[in-house]
Amino acid sequence: MARERRSGMNGGSELGNFLRARRARVTPADVGLPEGAGLRRTPGLRREELATLAGVSIDYYTRLERGRETNPSPSVVAALASALLLEEAELLHLRELAACAARGGAAAERATTVALGQTVDPGLRLLLEGMRPCPAHIVSRTLDLLATNPGGLRLMAGLEDWPEGQRNIVRYVFLHPTARVLFDDWENQIRGCVARLRALSGVEPDAPDLTHLVDELLTKSPDFVRLWERYDVRGHSHGTKTFHHPEAGTFAFGYHSLQPEGCFGQRLVAYHAAPGTPEYDVMLRLDREPVLTKAVTRVPQHH
Repeated sequence: MARERRSGMNGGSELGNFLRARRARVTPADVGLPEGAGLRRTPGLRREELATLAGVSIDYYTRLERGRETNPSPSVVAALASALLLEEAELLHLRELAACAARGGAAAERATTVALGQTVDPGLRLLLEGMRPCPAHIVSRTLDLLATNPGGLRLMAGLEDWPEGQRNIVRYVFLHPTARVLFDDWENQIRGCVARLRALSGVEPDAPDLTHLVDELLTKSPDFVRLWERYDVRGHSHGTKTFHHPEAGTFAFGYHSLQPEGCFGQRLVAYHAAPGTPEYDVMLRLDREPVLTKAVTRVPQHH
């Protein structure tokens, strides 16, 4: 079932899938068109409506959406983005999909680079230590937890009970029972996680680290299936998160997600609060006190 849901994850098809998903989310009223007579078989714009708005033939657009045309020009990509009302992150993703389709998929040499992306530079580890008591961790492009300071691990209540090789933020938010309670905006949290994976899948659809995680979650989480099929690609790089922590109580931390130079696909995620505030006191607790775990939660095993 998981592989069936991932079918078509190649350059041309991913471009078409993204266009189809975005077309379904734009109504005629959004772009100043009349609704027209009769019921629509599918939501959103019809192919011919989008083709007209983008200034391309319906035949060309149909081939593009079906993966038979894989080399749209930059002007066509820009016209489609405008017609689909894409935001900046979505436009960037569409450009990446078009480039990937034109070269026939992701380059084979990426596999070696991906492996390097699992190794954390010693300097980053020192940086994590120096940021204490601010919770912080380093994640891979698929959100594997690669390195963390004490608060960065304890903030994700229950994650430390899982074996190190299974500690992944996406797996945690979907499969760990504590996550639904921990995050005040759990739905928004899972949307952001799926968006990062979906953006990666468009340009590297067959990457083993990605397909392994996606297949697992498609099998185990209906919520992941629901969001995966939306083709959202907008993540969150900063803001405020409210937590309902089983040990530290309810609090809100600011956060930033940064990409260190020269560290392929890795991101530094750090939380912050002003010294002297109750939130800062929580950070001190998470940094210094061991979490009292009443029961060990295990990751569901692969079948």
